Parts: sequence; structure tokens; C-alpha cells
Amino acid sequence: MLIKKRISIIYFLRTVRWDMLAIICYALLAGSFDHYGILSQVSIPLALTSFAGTVLSLLLAFRTSQSYERWWEARVVWGAIVNDSRTLVRQVKLFMPQTAEGLAVAKEFARRQGVWCFALGESLRKLDHSDKVTSYFAKSGTDSGNKPNMIINHHSDALAAATEQFKLDPNKQVQIDATLARLCDSMGKCERIKNTVFPRAYSVLIHFLIYVLMTLLPFGLEDQSKLVEISLTIIIPALFIAIEQTAILMQDPFENRPTDTPMTQLAKTIENTLMEIVGEPPVNQIEPPVSYFIM
Repeated sequence: MLIKKRISIIYFLRTVRWDMLAIICYALLAGSFDHYGILSQVSIPLALTSFAGTVLSLLLAFRTSQSYERWWEARVVWGAIVNDSRTLVRQVKLFMPQTAEGLAVAKEFARRQGVWCFALGESLRKLDHSDKVTSYFAKSGTDSGNKPNMIINHHSDALAAATEQFKLDPNKQVQIDATLARLCDSMGKCERIKNTVFPRAYSVLIHFLIYVLMTLLPFGLEDQSKLVEISLTIIIPALFIAIEQTAILMQDPFENRPTDTPMTQLAKTIENTLMEIVGEPPVNQIEPPVSYFIM
């Protein structure tokens, strides 16, 4: 899944359609009854509505901030994966003997690391693994419930075998192992973000306050224009709903949505770069850089 250059407004509206329907229906009914029905005499001080709106704004500001922090941390972690993947293959190529056997080891590390990037992204999204990952494990004759972790173990086994075969300097072995440790650390950070659920009670509270504000709003506005009153009763809660939904979309950056961290794109870029380092042609077609905004 890639971050799209244009995320259709229809996609966004689809996620809030039921809330918007409830808001519109309530605004039409409350606006009509407030002018012509039994509720025409009900008046709520505007200060009470303002207080509810202020409390809601503070809660939404915190929610949005925390959601963006999770989204940005995911992107930072994958940025570290890009750098450490390049470092790993560069170290292996540099430290192994400059012979056909040494280059073969470097190429195998590059291919394995490319598979690891795809396996990690697919595991985080809980998708069926691609043919690239499946064929790798079929050839290796191993399997695991945590495939990215197993590939890291294969890296370690290959490093130990190469150290024994080529009498690798211990300091060089330690440097490669430190890079593997950073990759393992990045994998753990991704799993922490994936498995740490944003408190449900916080979302329920915000949603409840939005509906409280919607309920109070028509009875705290001036009754001079029914159209203006109905419009404000729709627009103000709808803005809060849109902000909340934006936070919900950002809080889970590994959920296979258009707003996800672009792990597939990054994995393709990493694999191509690794192949270039070891003198192999690129294996993936890379799409142009994309940006995230709603149209």
C-alpha cells in the first residue's frame, strides 16, 4: 500500500458518513422544532455551549497530537531501516574478501535483506505474504510465525558462517552484528506501535462530547434565521468529527490504508539500492515520489 498523491474526498467522507447522516438529521429536526414546535421556548446559554466546545477542542488537540506522533514515529523508524539496510550490505561487501566467494556472500545478504523489508511490512499489515517472501522461505526450508525475525536469524547464521570461512576480523564482525541489532530494534519499535492500541475510552469520550455539543448548539444560537441555525448545527459538529477522524486515520500507521507509512514503496527502494551496491540490476519499478493531501 502506498501513500497516494490524491486521497479522494469520497474515501474520507465514507469513513464519517454515519456520523454526518446523524448530524444532518438532528440539525433539520432540532432546527425546525426550535422555531415552530414544542422546543421553541427552550433556550440554553451560549456560554454552556462554548464551554463544551472548549473542552472538546482541548481533547481533540491532544488526540491529534498523539496520533501524529505515532504516525511520524513509524516513518522515522522506517527511515532508520532504509539507512541500516544500506549500511549492512555495504559493510558485508567491504569486509568480505574481494573475491567471487566474498561477493556472493554480499549478494546473498542483499537479497535476504530485501526480502526482510517486504516481510516486515506485510507482517505489520497482517497481509498474506507475497511470492517474494514465500519463495524465500520455501528455498531456505524454514518457516516461522514471525518471518522478519527468522530472516534476521538467517543473517546471523550467515555472518557466523562467513566469519568461520573467511577468518573475518572480530572487529568487523562486531560492526556487522551491531547493524543487525539496530535492524532488530527497528522491527521491535514497529511491533510496539502496531500492538499498542489507542485507549478506546478516549475516543468514546470525544465522540460523546461532539454529540453533546451538537445537542446544545441549536438552543444556544439566535433564532432569527432557521437556515443559519441549521447550517451551523451541521458545520460545527462536522468539523469536530473530521478532526477526530483524521486523528483516527493517523493513529494506526500499519493498517493498510491510504494514509499508511508507505512500506511497500520503501521496501522496493531499499531492495533496488541494495542490488545496486552489490552490482546487480534493480528488480523493482519505483513510482514517482508522492505527497499526502486530500482532494
